[in-house]
Amino acid sequence: MFKKREIFEWGFILLVLGVIYFGGWQAEVAGFLQRGILLTGIMNPNQNIPAGEVQEASYDLPLISLGGQKLQPEDLKNKVVFLNVWATWCAPCVAEMPGIHQLYQSVNKEEVAFVMVSVDENTEKLKRFIERKGYTFPVYLPEGPLPKVYQTRSIPTTFVISPQGKIVFEEEGMANYDTEEFKKFLTKHVDKTDPA
Repeated sequence: MFKKREIFEWGFILLVLGVIYFGGWQAEVAGFLQRGILLTGIMNPNQNIPAGEVQEASYDLPLISLGGQKLQPEDLKNKVVFLNVWATWCAPCVAEMPGIHQLYQSVNKEEVAFVMVSVDENTEKLKRFIERKGYTFPVYLPEGPLPKVYQTRSIPTTFVISPQGKIVFEEEGMANYDTEEFKKFLTKHVDKTDPA
């Protein structure tokens, strides 16, 4: 026989779960929990791509910003480009966003361009998410298929493109990019004479 206290406790748990589910906050709650894993440092990005696997980047990106501006290739050329494919409904994507935003705030925007490509279908939900979180990095929506070199089987996926137009980093899955090691990696590629 259930006691009144047990009934109340189970009712409260079900109420909280119902609010999370019907409020559409599953990804944010799961992302918050996964963020704790990222903060342990066990999921820091691996920055090693064997030289034979370095690919040519494509600047032919059919992207439009949330403000309606098309991304122009000249906005990216001769810069390090941090390109992340993500969505608000993806818990691992949500988990890594605070670290990416901190990284964005700490780098020189003249040298490093951020291209946050959302694959969300609900643009209004995406705008509300960005506004609620206070993210200031540029977010884009695809107007067509991404070039083959950026097509991925899973999200989040992150690419780093050198000023020489080479993909020097690719990571599928969530990672904590707001580390001194990763900042040094970006800075290393800012040097325009760097061959990789």
